[in-house]
Amino acid sequence: MFLHNAWYIAAWASEVERQLVHRTLLGEPVVLYRKRDGSAVALEDACPHRKLPLSMGILKDDLIQCGYHGLEFDCSGRCVNIPGQEKISPDARVKSYPVVERWNLLWVWMGEAGSENTDDIIEIPHYTDSHWGINRGPAMSIDCDYRYMTDNLVDPSHVSYVHKSSLGNEDSIGIPVKTREEDNSVIVSRWILNAELAPFFQPYMKFSGKADRLQHYEVRLPSSAVIKDVIAPAGSGAPEGKIHPDSFLLDSYNFVTPVSADSCRYYWFQVRNFDAQDKAVSSSLTEAFMTAFNEDVQVLEAVHSGIKNSRSELIHLQIDSGSARLRRLLNKMLSQEQPIGDRQS
Repeated sequence: MFLHNAWYIAAWASEVERQLVHRTLLGEPVVLYRKRDGSAVALEDACPHRKLPLSMGILKDDLIQCGYHGLEFDCSGRCVNIPGQEKISPDARVKSYPVVERWNLLWVWMGEAGSENTDDIIEIPHYTDSHWGINRGPAMSIDCDYRYMTDNLVDPSHVSYVHKSSLGNEDSIGIPVKTREEDNSVIVSRWILNAELAPFFQPYMKFSGKADRLQHYEVRLPSSAVIKDVIAPAGSGAPEGKIHPDSFLLDSYNFVTPVSADSCRYYWFQVRNFDAQDKAVSSSLTEAFMTAFNEDVQVLEAVHSGIKNSRSELIHLQIDSGSARLRRLLNKMLSQEQPIGDRQS
């Protein structure tokens, strides 16, 4: 089920300071903290003696002291002190995970030690561009299989129904999509031409009248997604690549971290080409996206429960082409990572 050789987000950078923070990633307990020099550490959150979570202990300088019998572990996971015992077995250690701070997020490598490559962490082209604004919201805990989240993030057709009072409207119903694969990504996109603006976007438009809108939904396996919205005056040439000066450009970055077979955590932010320094616009967008994403959460948790408890087979539609390709690619990557007999379906 879980692809381990990948970078996953454990926390917003601001969530981890000089304290012990517990997270579960891919079913594995992890404790996070910062050393005195400010760099982040990620260790297995289970003392090898009695498996008490180390996050229930304390920080002593840059060491974690277990809260049960006082064993102390350094940043590499090695036990360096056992009260009342001089000899320390080499087995007295916990797993250490590579951790990288980028885009104000803490990324943890969950796979084979030494095989990590920080170049695999997604690039955000406009993140430091002063002409583009940024808004972000809190991480969201969702009670569903992370794969249902990635299905949703490569499915523009649901917007007309789940988000009909916000991100979507009836003008997009039934418009076909184009689906393609690029490396370990699946991209589903469509242009909605000469359409009324969906309610969500109306407050931010710099033009009036009908619009041409691009919905670009891209999932990069295992669980990162980029959703790009281009909204331009109808007939201004946007589908042909012409960018009208009043065009609305917004890229939404979405990251899903599996917690267990039945839950995940969702991190997200947007970058935009308008009102870059306007804090009120950033706050408004964050609130609007939280409302829309909570609509997704309600549906996806019900989908997870429905599929888990169903006794009948699912049917598949043409609009499932993106998610079907995602599953095929994911299963291929899983089969290459570990023997089939060791993998959950």
